[in-house]
Amino acid sequence: MKNARVVLRPATLEDIPTLERWDLEPHVIEATTDQPDAVKAFDDLLDWREELVAQNEHTQFFIAEVEGKPIGAMQMIDPHLEPTHYWGEIEPNLRALDIWIGEKAYLGKGYGTEMMSQAINRCFEDPGVKAIVIDPLNSNKRAIQFYQKLGFRAVGRHLFNDKDDCLVHRLERTEWLA
Repeated sequence: MKNARVVLRPATLEDIPTLERWDLEPHVIEATTDQPDAVKAFDDLLDWREELVAQNEHTQFFIAEVEGKPIGAMQMIDPHLEPTHYWGEIEPNLRALDIWIGEKAYLGKGYGTEMMSQAINRCFEDPGVKAIVIDPLNSNKRAIQFYQKLGFRAVGRHLFNDKDDCLVHRLERTEWLA
């Protein structure tokens, strides 16, 4: 990993052009959909203005910066309380994370690990949070390996949005803090 430290800051409306540019990057598209003809990440279901305006205590977006340069983004949600109910019926006292490195030059350099470590620590600052769940695409073997290296354990496959075949993982508070 390079010596530069990752800083996570809240995403703002000023970040929309960067997020929209990253949505067109092939490596981001590949990580967010199994649709072979997709030309935009998140199956073109995401409107960044709506998402950022709708942020609240249950769903938050962050921008990861290295030396002031945006390199990636994260979403942190309470999957039990967030309004879209993306996770369906799920127990309370969890957090869910999504991460993506938008700038391809920053892949494979340890920045994702630092982003996740900071986010995991932030989640577990709340003593009521007992675990974190993530939903990488089952086809995204690189992401699955990355999450497992951080201590996440596979709990089963789930079809999200009637098309995203994901391998849900979970990290227990006790395992992270051990």
